[in-house]
Amino acid sequence: MIVVEDLHKHFGGFHAVDGASLSIKKGSITGLIGPNGAGKTTLFNVIAGVLKPTSGRVFMEGEDITGLPPHELFHKGLLRTFQIAHEFSSMTVRENLMMVPGSQMGETLLNAWFRRGAVARQEAELARKADEVLEFLTIDHLADERAGNLSGGQKKLLELGRTMMVDARIVFLDEVGAGVNRTLLNTIGDAILRLNKERGYTFVVIEHDMDFIARLCDPVIVMAEGKVLAEGTIDEVKNNEAVIEAYLGTGLKNKVKEGAA
Repeated sequence: MIVVEDLHKHFGGFHAVDGASLSIKKGSITGLIGPNGAGKTTLFNVIAGVLKPTSGRVFMEGEDITGLPPHELFHKGLLRTFQIAHEFSSMTVRENLMMVPGSQMGETLLNAWFRRGAVARQEAELARKADEVLEFLTIDHLADERAGNLSGGQKKLLELGRTMMVDARIVFLDEVGAGVNRTLLNTIGDAILRLNKERGYTFVVIEHDMDFIARLCDPVIVMAEGKVLAEGTIDEVKNNEAVIEAYLGTGLKNKVKEGAA
């Protein structure tokens, strides 16, 4: 589904992504791991159109999408979430979901004035879909809660719910487990697995929790110093000497060799 060819992203003299090449298979849940500063989030940002690459190409099912802005990629079904959730805090959880689909009738002044019935019917349909999404994610009891009052894990579930309000095809999840307790992380993992198996979502997951990666992801891609260092199953990469050496530089040997077991 995604092919990245010799991608570079430089910030002055700093090469955050330095010749990375990889491919993401349609229907997979691919893990992306590596030490802090390996270039993982920058790679996500370039693929998702948040940043333009210095050089290299990104393809989605054979189409060159290099440098396309996020709103165009959104309409192609490529979405990403962020390590820090970006909810509309003063709106309810249901309203946060309802505003996701683009080109809604109520967004134009003429429709709001002269086609109120049609606008109301569309809003009712969006509310129904939002409630279905919240039930799927087991947070339907929070539908009328202000999104700013949610816990960190609940906000991550809300971000996942946003991808369900449109025809998402591939979703890039950036540290979905950051600041999330184990119970909610298991709930998020269950939702990801169901979306993958039941709805055909393709996922790419950046995560430092190796148990979470081991449960969900195959294959796992390892980055270090802006490059792809290794790829394979979690067992293969955790026993890869180059991977162990990359983590040793940040004192994470046990995370690689034991935490991923």
